[in-house]
Amino acid sequence: MTIPAPTDHASRIDALFGADVFSPRVMRKRLPREIYKSLMQTIEYGEPLDPQVAGVVAATMKDWAIENGATHYTHWFQPLTGLTAEKHDSLVSPDGSGGVIFNFSGSELVQGEPDASSFPSGGLRATFEARGYTAWDPTSPAFLMRGEATTTLCIPTAFVSWTGEALDTKIPLHRSAEALSKQAMRILRFFGTDRDVKTVITTLGPEQEYFLVDRELYFARPDMVTCERSLFGAKPPKGQQMEDHYFGTIPQRVLGFMADVERELYRVGVPVKTRHNEVAPGQYEIAPLFEVSHVASDHQMVLMETIKRVAPRHGLQALLHEKPFNGVNGSGKHVNWSIATDTGTNLLDPQDDTHTNMQFLVFLCAVIRAVDLHADLLRATIASAGNDHRLGANEAPPAIISIFLGEMLTDILDQLAKGLPKRTLKGGTLQLGARTLPQLPRHSGDRNRTSPFAFTGNKFEFRAVGSSQSIAWPATVLNTIVAESLDHIATQLEEEAGPRPSAAKQAEAVISVLKKALKAHRRVIFDGDGYAGAWHKEAEKRGLPIMNDSLAAFPVLNAKKTTDLFKKYDVLSPTEVSSRYHIAVEKYVKQLLIEGETMASVARTHILPAALEHQTIMAEAVASTEAAGVKCDGERKALEAFVKLVARCRTMVTKLETALAHENGDLLGHAKHMAEKVRPAMADLREVADTLEQHVSAELWPLPTYRELLFLK
Repeated sequence: MTIPAPTDHASRIDALFGADVFSPRVMRKRLPREIYKSLMQTIEYGEPLDPQVAGVVAATMKDWAIENGATHYTHWFQPLTGLTAEKHDSLVSPDGSGGVIFNFSGSELVQGEPDASSFPSGGLRATFEARGYTAWDPTSPAFLMRGEATTTLCIPTAFVSWTGEALDTKIPLHRSAEALSKQAMRILRFFGTDRDVKTVITTLGPEQEYFLVDRELYFARPDMVTCERSLFGAKPPKGQQMEDHYFGTIPQRVLGFMADVERELYRVGVPVKTRHNEVAPGQYEIAPLFEVSHVASDHQMVLMETIKRVAPRHGLQALLHEKPFNGVNGSGKHVNWSIATDTGTNLLDPQDDTHTNMQFLVFLCAVIRAVDLHADLLRATIASAGNDHRLGANEAPPAIISIFLGEMLTDILDQLAKGLPKRTLKGGTLQLGARTLPQLPRHSGDRNRTSPFAFTGNKFEFRAVGSSQSIAWPATVLNTIVAESLDHIATQLEEEAGPRPSAAKQAEAVISVLKKALKAHRRVIFDGDGYAGAWHKEAEKRGLPIMNDSLAAFPVLNAKKTTDLFKKYDVLSPTEVSSRYHIAVEKYVKQLLIEGETMASVARTHILPAALEHQTIMAEAVASTEAAGVKCDGERKALEAFVKLVARCRTMVTKLETALAHENGDLLGHAKHMAEKVRPAMADLREVADTLEQHVSAELWPLPTYRELLFLK
C-alpha cells in the first residue's frame, strides 16, 4: 500500500473544503462582474439587495446545484422550535412536450411560503392564521445537503409572519448585530479609528459537547429514545472520578465517526478545528473557528444535525441533551463571543500594553456594564428544563451570572478606578526544569472554568449555554445589551469631551466615564471559585440576581425592562418579546410532561414487571428452603424488604401520575406546578427505581445500565 504524500493529502482537504457551498469563490467565477460586486456589497457591508440581482443569482445557483447532482431546493430556516425546518421543492418542471426543464426563478430564491401556524409562535399566529414567509439571507451561503440518494440545495432564509413579526432566531440576530454595529461605530469615531471601517461585526466560536452511546443499547432505553436522557439509572462504581477520559485516547469507532463528521462539515464550509474526549465517560467535544455571528449560528445548526445524522453509520447514537446521565458532567455549548471590524481588527484584543489601549478598555467596560445590568436576562436566555439538570452542579454555574477577567485586567481596572493606568502585568516564561524542554511563554492571567462568563484572551466565553440550544438567542441578547451599554458610554464620552476634543481632553473624558462605569458595575466581576458556597453569600451581599432554576428566570423575558430594551434598539417588538416568553415557558411544561409520562410508563411496563419477577424468585427460594426444614431468616428479611421496595415503587408511580394529571390554565402557574410537584415526584420515583436496579438480577433488569451505556464503545 502506498502512503500518500502530505501534499496530496493537503490538496484533497483543500478541494473538499467548501465543495458543496455556493461561496463567494464560486460566485466570483460564475456571476457577471457587476452582479457579483452588487451582491458582495450586500453580504459584506449590509447594503440593500438589488432586486435585479436575484434573478441572475437564482439562475446561476440553479446551474451550479444541478451540476452537483441537486434535484430539489429548500428554504432552510430556524423557527422557534430550536431546530431547523425545510420544505423541499423540485427544480424539475414539465416542458409541455413530454420532457422536463429545470426552473428556479429569482422570486423563488427570494421568497417562500411555509405554513406559519404549525410552528411555535407564542400567540403571534393562531391556527387559522397560517400564512408565513421565508426570505433569502444572501449573507449566509447556500449549500448542498447530500443524502444516500438525494442532493438538495439549501438556501438559508429568515422566517416571518404575514403580519411582519419574526418567527425565527435569525431575524433578531441580524437586527441585534446592526444595533451593536451602529453604537460601536460611535466609539471608533470618538477615537478616530473608524478609517476604512464600514461596519462592526460580532463573531462566535461555539464549542459543542455531546455524548455517544451504542445504538442498540440506545433503542433498548425507551426513556432515551423519547427524551434523549436517561430517566432511570443507578450510579456505576466507576464514573468520571478517575479523570481518565478527559483528553484521553479517542476510541477507534468514535474517531472514525469524528472523521466522517468532519468530512461532511468541511464540504459545507463549517471550519471545525478541535476534537477531543470530554470529562465524562462517553462525552466528546467538537469546536470550530470563529465566524461572523449569523453564519456561525447557521453552521452550528448544521453541525448538530450532522453529528446526529452521521452517528448511526458507526452504530452510535449522539445525545445533545444537557444531562443525559446523572452523576457525571452534563453537556454545554461554550459560546465564545467577540467584536471585530470588517477590516479585521478584534476590538476585544487587549494587545501588549493594555493599560494604554483606551479603546479596548471602553469596549471591555461596556461589556461589564451590560452583563451587570442584564445578568438576569442573560440567565433567562439559557433557561430550559434540560439545562436545569446541568447548571449549578460541578460545571459552569450560571445561577449567578458573573464575569471573570483574570489578574492582568483586574489589576488594570484597579488602577483605572484610581486614575490613569500606569502598567500592564506580564506573564513571563515558565522554566520546566529540563534543558531539553522549551521555555514556555506564560499568559498574564489564569483561566477560570467555574465562571459562566469569562474573558479568555481576546473574547468572552459564555459557558452557560445548553448543548441542545441554538446559539442565536444568547448571541442576540449579548449583542443587544452591549449595544445599549456602548450607546450609554458613547453618549457620555461625547458630552464630556465635547466637539473636536484635544488628546488630553479625550483621555480625561475616557477616564472619567470608565471610572463611573466601574464604580456602578464592578460588583459583577468575580475571579474566584464559582462553585464555593461562600460565593453565593457574597453575590447576595453584592445584590446580584440569583436564579437557581428556569422558573425563577422566565419572568425576566416578559419584564418591561426587557421589552423596552429590545424595542429601543429595534431588535424585537413587544409582541415578539412576549412570544419568546410564552414559547420558553410552554416548552418547559411540555418537556416535563413528556418526561414524566415516559417515566411512569417505563416504571409500570418495564421496571415493576422485572422487580415482581425477581420478587417471585426470591419468594420461591425462601419457600423451598423453609419447606426443606432449613431456617433462612436473613433471606426472609431480604424478601420482606424487597417487597416493601416494590410497593414503594408502585406508590411513587401513582404519585407521579397524579401530579401529571393536574391542569392549570395559567401558563406560568402550570410551569410552577411542574417544578414544584412533578419534578420532585420524578426524583422520588427515580430514587426507588435506581435502588431496585441494584437488587434485581442483571438477567432480569430490562434496561441497559449506565456501565454499558457509558463505557461500551
